[in-house]
Amino acid sequence: MFDLNDIVEMKKPHACGTNRWKIIRMGADIKIQCTGCQHIVLMSRRDFTKKMKKVLEKAPKDEKD
Repeated sequence: MFDLNDIVEMKKPHACGTNRWKIIRMGADIKIQCTGCQHIVLMSRRDFTKKMKKVLEKAPKDEKD
């Protein structure tokens, strides 16, 4: 589904106009960073799975460590 360092698209765009987010932390909570303005958002895994639309880019294998 999604993994660390993947680029995802959310259902609603960010206020800066970009709709590309990088997953920077995973656990019970998911931390994502806007690729446009570098704003960081922390949300529960449940909220994240509801608000995520699709995975745009999978992270390269060497970045997952």
